[in-house]
Amino acid sequence: MNNIELDEINRLPTKYRPMGAWSYFGYQILFSIPLIGFIALLVCAFSDTNINRRSFARSYFCVLIIAIIIAVILVVALGGCAAIAGVFN
Repeated sequence: MNNIELDEINRLPTKYRPMGAWSYFGYQILFSIPLIGFIALLVCAFSDTNINRRSFARSYFCVLIIAIIIAVILVVALGGCAAIAGVFN
């Protein structure tokens, strides 16, 4: 980036400043920590200090919900298969 682009970014309010790739990587590692990460995920998802961080936290939360739904479906399906196998034995 040249100095003109950096000046334009620095003139933006902190609420709208873009995050770097390492920020996304760091937040992803933070959010993957079991309990502390979930609390940080909720704080970032409802925070209004940076729009990009809030959007990333919300998208991570949506992926987490989809993963939980898929896991529940798999557990129910495998339980059903085990019940059917038990009936036929």
